[in-house]
Amino acid sequence: MIAIRRAQLGDAPGIAAVHVATWHSAYASVLPDDFLAKLSATRLAGYYDRAIRMGLGVTVAIDPDATGARVIGFSTARRVRGEPLGDGEVETLYVLDDWQDRGLGGQLLRASAKYLANLGCRSAFAWVLRDNPAAFFYQHLGGKCIATGTTYVGGAPVPQTAYAWDPIGTLLDVNA
Repeated sequence: MIAIRRAQLGDAPGIAAVHVATWHSAYASVLPDDFLAKLSATRLAGYYDRAIRMGLGVTVAIDPDATGARVIGFSTARRVRGEPLGDGEVETLYVLDDWQDRGLGGQLLRASAKYLANLGCRSAFAWVLRDNPAAFFYQHLGGKCIATGTTYVGGAPVPQTAYAWDPIGTLLDVNA
């Protein structure tokens, strides 16, 4: 059975591997090829290790049947102050291709929302690349499109859309 839990020390390399694999898969036609080719699981593992050590909202989906309890998905969330889009942001949510369409994304998103609610956040939002093939997922879980914008990845402008859950309880209560 898949376990959804807060990330622990030692999970960072698995989280980084999921990050790289999902970006190569989901963003192959969205982001610059040279940027994707330069993604470094080692560098990302250092980033996620620091986030876990700082006690930030990093949640993982673990396949307990795999050798070493392999990370198959993760999400990150943080409280934001003075942000008109919401009190808390779900910064990342990625699930390996072979594990998608099993409800893990929804479980990770709800775990991030619970983390944010426990910090006192009354609402949550997530920026999603407009051409992300899984953007419909956020709408399916009740996210309302509240803003559009542009981010820069590898020096290239990339359109994005913000989805919000206000109040945050609308995300905590959703079944997917």
